[in-house]
Amino acid sequence: MAWFGQFANVVEWEEYRDDVLFWKWTNREIKKGSRLVLKPGQDAIFLYNGKVEGIFADDGEYDIESDIVPFLSTLKGFKFGFNSGMRAEVLFTNTKEINVKWGTKNPINIPAPGLPGGMPIKSFGTFDCKIDDHNILIEKIAGIKHQYHVDDLKDRVIALLDQLLMKWISREGKDMFNLQANSFDIAKGIREDLDMEMRKIGIAITNFNISSFSYPEEIQRMQQKAAGQSMVGDVDRYTQISMADSLGKESSASSVAGSVIGMQMGMAMGQKMGEQAQQSSSNKQEEPSNNDSSSDTVTPKFCPNCGTKNDGSKFCPNCGHKLK
Repeated sequence: MAWFGQFANVVEWEEYRDDVLFWKWTNREIKKGSRLVLKPGQDAIFLYNGKVEGIFADDGEYDIESDIVPFLSTLKGFKFGFNSGMRAEVLFTNTKEINVKWGTKNPINIPAPGLPGGMPIKSFGTFDCKIDDHNILIEKIAGIKHQYHVDDLKDRVIALLDQLLMKWISREGKDMFNLQANSFDIAKGIREDLDMEMRKIGIAITNFNISSFSYPEEIQRMQQKAAGQSMVGDVDRYTQISMADSLGKESSASSVAGSVIGMQMGMAMGQKMGEQAQQSSSNKQEEPSNNDSSSDTVTPKFCPNCGTKNDGSKFCPNCGHKLK
């Protein structure tokens, strides 16, 4: 009676995992009275001699002899014997759309003007995939594999990403220093090419996103320096922004930072005020004087009232008439 251990009472996806695209139930015989258990998000594909016999997609429990066998292409006339079962393979497929994170392993040298070796960049993002064609999947992969993980598919995708990123970044003269602004168009082109390649193994790429581009540290420092110079170049704008930032800081650490900013602001403002004062002084020296001493009133030598000679006094010594 030991041979009954080869038979199965239940056909189901054992140890189901979301990161597995398919799992093959194999190397056992199905005996009379066995049941198929199909969970949500799964399809069960019955195979016989490597050919698809039937595909079952509705989740639930089925009696294999009465609910499954009559719908199988070749085995619909199969009758379970008392001492023998039906040998068949059942491929369980994951029908869910799976989200996968990706990232370039090494920098990709993208051709760029003025850089003989190209611009070395890294990129990161996500893509969504799902099984699209059971027949192609079985022919290309499931026929020789017991199961297929998302990581297996991810390795295929990353192997193609270097050339696809290079193709779509270089296309139409994308701004090498502002790739994030063009990430939507780049990702759209990559998804179309990637989907066309992955459908060759029965899997569709339904979405592809680029989260970020990573530049070399030298390029990042240059960008930060350029941004800082563009702001400091406008002292008024820099002062206003710094004052607004300092007003919103309350912690002790922020107070220290605010003090440093305040000192920098004071130095900048003092320098600007000094320049303005120097400029104002230069303008005054160039302008003609409005209070020329030659225009002052001269004291008369003789009193116009009585004719008495004056010795420089403001009033006449004879009649007291005001002379100045």
